[in-house]
Amino acid sequence: MKRLISIILILSAYTSVYAQETIGSLANRYAPETYTDEFLDTVTVKKTLVVNDYSLIGVQYGAGLSQVYWNPAQEQEMVFIPMNFGVTYTKYGQMFGMPFFALKAGVFYTQEGYQFKYNEEYDYTYTIEGAEKAILDVVEVPMLFQVHIDSWNFKIMAEVGFYGGYRLGIHRFPGKTGNVSYSKEYSFIDTDRRMDYGIKGGVGMALIFDPLEVHFNVSYKHSLSSLYEPDHASQYYYRYAYPMNIIVSAGVHYQISKRTGKTKAALKKEAKEMVYGGVKRN
Repeated sequence: MKRLISIILILSAYTSVYAQETIGSLANRYAPETYTDEFLDTVTVKKTLVVNDYSLIGVQYGAGLSQVYWNPAQEQEMVFIPMNFGVTYTKYGQMFGMPFFALKAGVFYTQEGYQFKYNEEYDYTYTIEGAEKAILDVVEVPMLFQVHIDSWNFKIMAEVGFYGGYRLGIHRFPGKTGNVSYSKEYSFIDTDRRMDYGIKGGVGMALIFDPLEVHFNVSYKHSLSSLYEPDHASQYYYRYAYPMNIIVSAGVHYQISKRTGKTKAALKKEAKEMVYGGVKRN
């Protein structure tokens, strides 16, 4: 019996050694510890882009075209507006578990206006307070919801939201057939509305050179506040005038916090977990 047990133990030891030698030779044959440069050149390493919850602050300048939605309708022309300047703050964050959203706020100084079309046949142009054309200075505060898609150095964006504003000043032009009194040339009258509000949206793209981003936008703004009281001419027949603007702008933005990679807060959290092993201590 003892001889049988000894034979079994010897066979087990021999089998174990043989198996280890066989596995080792296969590993050396098919998975060498060192690789040639030629082999490494064929290996493709993909880096995953992870966008953090980060913030941007920037300045934006643009120009555009303006006109007014009139009711009753009037023949008009687009007015070129060379001034649209503002400062913006954008907060990027995750919603629904996806990092494709942001909230954007800002303060802008801009202009808007209207110009009625001259009728050569009748030598006549419609006027308001004797003016064929008017340019208004406006300050506005937009609040926009943004959806964006990022790559390493490029971003596309779409945004929509509301704005509130105030009409600071006005310049009325008489044109060919108008006649603006001196007291109204640079002044609002009692029936004019100074408060402004409406909807705003647009699309854009960005070139990213961390920590700077250069944004290009095309936006549309539609006021929901008429330029004047609707019943200013008649209590029974209302008239409306809602300004509309198309704006092309460019801006430079600075990343206040880290856009990609591990933030300082994440690194501190990892270090704490490594030291304490994820166990809270009293």
